Amino acid sequence: MTYEYLLAGLPELKAGSDVPISLEKLNELLDEHLTSSDKELLDLLRVPLDEETLKAGLNEKNPFVKAWFSFNQDMNNVLVAQICRKHGFDPKQQIVGEGEVAEQLRTHTSQKDFGLNEVMDDPQELLALAQIEDLMVREKTMDAIRFEWLQSRTEFDFFSAEMVFAYYLEAVMLHRWSLLTVEEGERVFRELVKDMKKGIKLD
Repeated sequence: MTYEYLLAGLPELKAGSDVPISLEKLNELLDEHLTSSDKELLDLLRVPLDEETLKAGLNEKNPFVKAWFSFNQDMNNVLVAQICRKHGFDPKQQIVGEGEVAEQLRTHTSQKDFGLNEVMDDPQELLALAQIEDLMVREKTMDAIRFEWLQSRTEFDFFSAEMVFAYYLEAVMLHRWSLLTVEEGERVFRELVKDMKKGIKLD
């Protein structure tokens, strides 16, 4: 099913700008217009990303949803591997999940870039994340990378369910950052880092 009417009525989203629609209103619209099967997929995207959600997403048959969770796993794993190397930890014990990127990070620890050029088109953007010392800037950079991924992934998916999913995910990111002060942003990101790194100390 396509969603011409729904998407045509939603305001345009731009990276770095204030979100022009409340999440409450957006969720109401999506719940009203999505089919039951598409709503089930959206509900998976609505849940905070943790190990259980990640497993469910990676097992999803929908290509877009599966790719989204895989992309986030890869980005987090690359960041973890770089931080492990920086602080003298063994990356092999901290990489989660399966896939080409995870395997490359586990088996090519002696290479400066973990040999990621063999399995990724342009890994430099992700490899550079660990060099960003300001935690809030780093998290915003990660969201900018996510935003770009969503835009490119749905560039030709006119009025599709995947376009709706991408719009929702973009709106959540914009809304989250519009509410955070610098102090709150750093606190939230430290919590994210703590969960994501499975106990690795950054200081």
